[in-house]
Amino acid sequence: MLPALAPFPKGLTQAALDTLMPMHVALDAAGRVRATGPTIGRIVEAPFGAPFFDLFAIRRPEGIGDPATLRARAGERLFLRSRGAEGTFRGVAVADAEDGTLVNLSFGPGIIEAVRRYGLTEADFAATDLAIELLYVVEAKSMIMEELRTLNVRLRGAKNEAEQQARTDPLTGVRNRRAFDLALDEVLSGQGARPFGLMHVDLDFFKAVNDTLGHAAGDAVLRHVATVLTQETRTSDTVARIGGDEFMVLLPNVADRARLFEIAERVISQLSQPIDQSGKRCQVAASVGLWSSVGAQGPLLNTEILAQLDAALYAAKRQGRARACFAPDGYGSAWPSRP
Repeated sequence: MLPALAPFPKGLTQAALDTLMPMHVALDAAGRVRATGPTIGRIVEAPFGAPFFDLFAIRRPEGIGDPATLRARAGERLFLRSRGAEGTFRGVAVADAEDGTLVNLSFGPGIIEAVRRYGLTEADFAATDLAIELLYVVEAKSMIMEELRTLNVRLRGAKNEAEQQARTDPLTGVRNRRAFDLALDEVLSGQGARPFGLMHVDLDFFKAVNDTLGHAAGDAVLRHVATVLTQETRTSDTVARIGGDEFMVLLPNVADRARLFEIAERVISQLSQPIDQSGKRCQVAASVGLWSSVGAQGPLLNTEILAQLDAALYAAKRQGRARACFAPDGYGSAWPSRP
C-alpha cells in the first residue's frame, strides 16, 4: 500500500501554480506525482501517485534517476524525454518546503513542432512566456514566406507567359521569327550529334486573296496554313511564321531527304485544297524549299543555310509553284524537285 501523499505546499495554491507554470509537475518526497499543470497534463499521462521516473527519463545531466538525486541537483538545467509522449523537454527542479520537488518543464527549441502536434494555443502557456511572441513571429514569417512563394510563382508564370508571347505570332499562334532563329541556333550548336531538316513554305496566290476577298480572308488563310503545318509535324518540331505569308519549319532529327520531301508533299496537297471563309472560296497553293543537314560540310552558319533554303524555294517557284525543291549542291542535296 502506498504511503499517504504529502499535501500541496502551503501558501501557493494549485490554481496559482497552474497559472504561473502550466507545464509543472509537483512531486512528493517519494518522487510521486502530486499535481500537474494543465498543459503538461494534456501532453503526458501523469496520473496522481505515478512515479516521476516512470514517466520521464532525464538524459542530461547523467546519473539522475531517483528523487533524492533530483533534489540534490536542484537548479540545474534538465533535458528530459517523456516515456509516453513524443518529443523532448527542458526543465528545472527545485525542492519545496515539504521535502518534495517541483519540476517546471518547457519545450525548448521543439516548441513549434509541439504546438502543431498537440494543438496548443496561447491559453496553454503562461502569460509571461515568450513562447507566445515566438509563435507570433513564426506564424508571421510563415505567412510572409507563403506570400513570397505565391508571388514568385506568379512572377515566374508571368515571365514565362511574357516570353511565350514574345516568341509567338499573335495571328496564327505558331512561333515567330525570333523563336525560329533561337531554335535554329540551338540545333546548330549541337549539329554534330543532331541532324535536322528545314522547310521554307511560301504561299502562292495569297496576294490575290487579300486583294479580292479582303484581309479577314487573308488572315483566315494564314491561320489555316499554321494549322496544317502543325498537324503535319511533331510537337518537337518548330513551326514559325516569319513574316507575311512565309513559314519556316525546323525538324530536329529529320534529315532524310525522302522523308522531308514526303512531308512537304503532304503540306502542298493540303494547302492546295480550297478554303471556305464565310461562304467565300479562298484558293492558294504553296511552294516549299527544303534543306537537309546530311552531307553538309564544315561549320554551318545560320545565314548560309537560310540563303540556300531561299534558293531552293525560288527554284520550286520557277518549276511551276505548288512544288518542293531541295537546296543546291554543296549543302548535301540536289536541285531536282524529287530526291
